[in-house]
Amino acid sequence: MPVISRFYGVLIAMHFNDHNPPHVHAKYLGYEALFAFDGTMLEGELPKRAAAFVQEWSGIH
Repeated sequence: MPVISRFYGVLIAMHFNDHNPPHVHAKYLGYEALFAFDGTMLEGELPKRAAAFVQEWSGIH
């Protein structure tokens, strides 16, 4: 799984030819969640602060 970005301990990765809707995988300290490109969490869970970092990274304010 190619890593797109790493920041504050959060790893953002994306699978090639993955299922719809388009999304990224965010991992943080044993947690994992899928986020749509608009910053919406699709499934999984992350601590609130880590989820906020991912949403900021995706451009959602």
